[in-house]
Amino acid sequence: MNNNKIVPCLWFSTDGGSITPIINYYKNIFGEDLKQGQIIPLGETPSGKTEMCEAHILGQKYVLMNTANEHHPLNDAISFMIYCEDQAEIDQFWDYFTAEGMESQCGWCIDKYGLRWQVLPKNLGELMSRPNAFKVMMGQKKIVIEEYLK
Repeated sequence: MNNNKIVPCLWFSTDGGSITPIINYYKNIFGEDLKQGQIIPLGETPSGKTEMCEAHILGQKYVLMNTANEHHPLNDAISFMIYCEDQAEIDQFWDYFTAEGMESQCGWCIDKYGLRWQVLPKNLGELMSRPNAFKVMMGQKKIVIEEYLK
């Protein structure tokens, strides 16, 4: 585990304010690459019942906080990029996040809690150097690597 001096804190909102559904949702996709810390109950706040915990996802430390009432919705100003090895990995993350979330464009999607993800191939730079790559990307929601290779 690392000792980051700056740690992103992600503020979610679910009915009841329990952080457990949030943790379980991300554990389902990240598996053993998500290490959960102790759940800290913060009690009743102006946003209702509140809990938080530290989590390490793919080695990066985060603080997850959840309140019963939405205070500040998540938006496109913050997104997480996942560089995938191949199309199968892109499909895995994309399908999971959009199953109860939403597709966006150019590899962006929104999961069921409103967190934005950019699900991208690790060789995106190489693909974008190909002729017509920008036009291909603008026509995609989920990135389909094969379409860049035509």
